[in-house]
Amino acid sequence: MPFINPAELAGVELFPQVTSGLVAGEHLMLSFLDMEVGCEVPEHSHPHEQAGLILEGKLRFRIGNEERVAGPGDAFLIPPNVVHWGIVEEGPCKVLDIFSPPREDYIEQYNKFAETSAKTVWK
Repeated sequence: MPFINPAELAGVELFPQVTSGLVAGEHLMLSFLDMEVGCEVPEHSHPHEQAGLILEGKLRFRIGNEERVAGPGDAFLIPPNVVHWGIVEEGPCKVLDIFSPPREDYIEQYNKFAETSAKTVWK
């Protein structure tokens, strides 16, 4: 599948009010996030390197000790194991997250959700 239309991906709720469509290759993964106003991604870290791009909306984002409001066109880079957190201030917010290596936990959750859940969103 060399060409992807994010609007055609099944969506899975990764966190409350955060829906993602996933595309994974061998060494990286794309996560197309749709986030509602007020939604909060809890403080967390993971061993994966993460980069991203804000496509729509505004997200208050903290990476390590740095915090700022990011809007359309703003990109970010999160090294492995660095604690980060975010809350949508204006939305809905669309974000493209990129992980390397792919997050197996997201892929497993996505596959189960897309195959069996009544909450699957088919766009």
